[in-house]
Amino acid sequence: MSKSYGLPDYNEYRFQARDRALYLTEGILLIALAAYFFYRSWLACVVFLPGLVLFMKRKKRELAKRKRQELSGEFKDLILSVAANQKAGYSIENAFRESYRDMAMLYGEKSVICTELRYILAGLDNNVVLEKLLYSLGARSGLPDVMQFADVFVIAKRNGGNMTDILAKTAAVIEQKTETDREIQLMISGKKTEQKIMNAVPFLIIFYVGTTSKGFFDVLYHNLIGVIVMTVCLGFYLAAYLLSEKIVDIEV
Repeated sequence: MSKSYGLPDYNEYRFQARDRALYLTEGILLIALAAYFFYRSWLACVVFLPGLVLFMKRKKRELAKRKRQELSGEFKDLILSVAANQKAGYSIENAFRESYRDMAMLYGEKSVICTELRYILAGLDNNVVLEKLLYSLGARSGLPDVMQFADVFVIAKRNGGNMTDILAKTAAVIEQKTETDREIQLMISGKKTEQKIMNAVPFLIIFYVGTTSKGFFDVLYHNLIGVIVMTVCLGFYLAAYLLSEKIVDIEV
């Protein structure tokens, strides 16, 4: 949460109790799997426990990114709605008020954009200028498009710019970037599936060989050389996993 305003900060993610329990369980299971397949030792679980902190931080980053992507798409539709309302003759402030109904119908009142609109409308009711409210959203969103819109909006409002054209152009730019991102994600969706399968392959191989050929891997467990070999293998696996994640993580 934003320390200054008490509003959501989209650069961070705060776990709900249910989410925290779910991801803690997921992290513990992953640690148990790694300890079993690579070391066959409960002691390895204890050694790997600090990795749970890194796992939770990584989950927070992933969920924060997903929230920003959600906000970006919904913000584009908000701007289109505001532009349409302004063309219908509403002032810019009232155009935002009217847009709440459209967003509630489109995404539901519990959506990210409706939550932000309630903050904006509450601010307007308390005589906070719209420029300040939009700038707050831009700063908290972590999205360059929203921040740039807030900057342009402030300048246009002060200098009497054509707000309708600004809204339309902003929505067009965001929509183009959203479509480009969607096309990229569609193109690499198959590669992401392959990545997930390849991440599971080493575990499946160890499980299969260990099940069909009892004792085949015994030489790699509970001795110094075996621990060193498996640690090196685990290091290579983690490096390959992180590299594959970076390759398919493409942003526009």
